Amino acid sequence: MAETNQNGTPPNPLLHRNWLLVAGLIIMAGSLFSFLMLFVMHGMKGGSNAYVGILTFFVAPAFLFLGLGMAVAGLWLRRRKIMKAGGPAPKLQFDLSMARDRRVVLVGVGGLLAFLLVSALGSYQTYHFTESTVFCGQACHKVMEPEMTAYQNGPHARVSCTECHIGPGAEWFVKSKLSGSYQVYATLANKYPRPIPTPIKDLRPAQETCEQCHWPAKFVGNTDRLYTYYLGDETNTVHHLRLLLKVGGADPTHGPVGGIHWHMNVGHVVEYVAADDSRMVIPYIRMTDLQGKVTEFVLPGYTNQVDMTRLRRMDCVDCHNRPAHIFKAPNDAVNLAMALGQIDPALPWIKTNALYVLTQPYQTAAEATEKIAQFIRSKYPGHPKTEAAVTALQDIYRRNFFPEMKVNWRAYPNHIGHKDWPGCTRCHDDKHVSKDGGRKVVFNDCSICHIILAQGDGAKLEQLNARGQPFEHPGDEIPSGYKCHECHNGGPM
Repeated sequence: MAETNQNGTPPNPLLHRNWLLVAGLIIMAGSLFSFLMLFVMHGMKGGSNAYVGILTFFVAPAFLFLGLGMAVAGLWLRRRKIMKAGGPAPKLQFDLSMARDRRVVLVGVGGLLAFLLVSALGSYQTYHFTESTVFCGQACHKVMEPEMTAYQNGPHARVSCTECHIGPGAEWFVKSKLSGSYQVYATLANKYPRPIPTPIKDLRPAQETCEQCHWPAKFVGNTDRLYTYYLGDETNTVHHLRLLLKVGGADPTHGPVGGIHWHMNVGHVVEYVAADDSRMVIPYIRMTDLQGKVTEFVLPGYTNQVDMTRLRRMDCVDCHNRPAHIFKAPNDAVNLAMALGQIDPALPWIKTNALYVLTQPYQTAAEATEKIAQFIRSKYPGHPKTEAAVTALQDIYRRNFFPEMKVNWRAYPNHIGHKDWPGCTRCHDDKHVSKDGGRKVVFNDCSICHIILAQGDGAKLEQLNARGQPFEHPGDEIPSGYKCHECHNGGPM
């Protein structure tokens, strides 16, 4: 029998048979214990598991507050029931002169302080966890798998996602979290597009992100690059192209102004209007020099009415639009694997066969892995280099093709250069003419950006010419003025 007072009521009517309160306290205790255990596990694993992080900093605290809410609701409902029955309004009274009440107050205050400490710690860890690469790249599983894979194999693999996508300051952090709330809903409701569209709208200007590490005034000068290509013939003929890239700079206090990095907007401003959301077609360009003189370049037939709401100031990502998430074109990936010896160039027609099997339509990555192996083994049965070629091609596919998300090199144009995509020739096309007719944005003068020092193979590659050589297209010659991307597409031709 339950203990009662002289008037027949329990000594603490708010707690007597209050199952909602008891359930809330049990949930609070269990979730607090789970949080502490998961927190230890998360720390021992170095924060490398996104799902442990989600359980630790989202699920466990959610149940903790659920239990707290149930306990408060239980007390309120019990008090309301007693008052409806005509009983006196129950009160929680503590007499600090009584040892028992003092112990209750001390335990309560201690528990509250511990709860606040755990909440503060959890909030702090939640803040950092939601900024982590693990959270950004793994929490959404298949949605962000392509970006995470490309990031891990890209030039910014040691830079956290938030340093580029958010940058410093509270304002952009809040904006990103508000945007992220819809992204979480889209992921849970399976309403996200495949592939994820780019360029990202309202991306923070590169001056506030990229230039936190990359100094825009730096003078780079010229860089020597060697590109190796294999032709799609039986012998996989090799062709090298050695270029002197005129990266240059844009700050006259650190070097001569010119070259590719003239576009850095250090001493002048370049702006443009794109006719499409992907920024592949640019009919209008405006350049403001140091003296404030404005020159406008337009494509033939473009209207004189400029929609100023679409005017964009050029920055790093207009050329370096795939700085961290690079999906290699199969042609480039196979060329590199052959140059590194991962795929033996002595295998007849291997370049053509590799491009063919990589670019077939597969429904899943597992299907692609299996069929790549079957195809290559059928073409080169018993050859000692067959399995190495199979492994290399499967690795190329896993890093650059994601059929579940419809992601490959075709989905994301790369504006660096002008071989597989328009890139530089979106503006440098010999068609953009100043409104006064006196100037044009040239294309045919390749020496503005690079000089061909040598080309070919063997002894021919050693014939360096500092003044540059005319480009010799391997195989069939092409007409003057013909743009690379009009034939090359990154895949089999």
